[in-house]
Amino acid sequence: MHLILIRHGETVWNKERRMQGHSDSPLSEKGLTQARLLARRMAQIKFDALYSSDSGRAHHTARHVAEATGHEIIVEPRLRERNFGVFEGCTREEMESKYPEDYARFKSRDQHFAMPRGESGIAFRQRAIACMDEIVARHPQQLVVVVTHGLVLDVFYRLAMGIAPEERRIHDLVNAGINRLHYDNGTWRIEVWGDGSHLDEGLLTSA
Repeated sequence: MHLILIRHGETVWNKERRMQGHSDSPLSEKGLTQARLLARRMAQIKFDALYSSDSGRAHHTARHVAEATGHEIIVEPRLRERNFGVFEGCTREEMESKYPEDYARFKSRDQHFAMPRGESGIAFRQRAIACMDEIVARHPQQLVVVVTHGLVLDVFYRLAMGIAPEERRIHDLVNAGINRLHYDNGTWRIEVWGDGSHLDEGLLTSA
């Protein structure tokens, strides 16, 4: 089967470089435009089901797609971003200042580390993979669209490319971009990654 994974549109906290996680921030003006442009692109693609994280920023993005395509949104809380606990709402400088030891552990990419009131990398990865395994099982030989978060995309990019979670990320996680993957018998393969060709704001006024 095939999956199109989509990161939500840009948020206010994305602009301010604040950690989001399970906390939420509204789509920025740019994010709203991205959601509308994404919806126009998705209206040209025939797909079978539309899933979304229950976080507001992802669900708001998915609503634009649903309105353009007529799909019902299947809400799945396990598609949320990693829970960053006390880091949420903080900039990098604030995390370093308020929680220096915890932030150092986090930056070391220790997958066993869970920040206070947060979630370890291992627990997050297991949650995301278990959820996607269920989605795959429900939709054999179909094309499914999933609106989710940056680090959920990261999990499946790494699975497909054989990159360990501990390695530094060098791939892009484009807001409202198209990431198309093929799944076959336990193996993930990337067909398209980080396609933002539809995100030119001029396209909204060209029709």
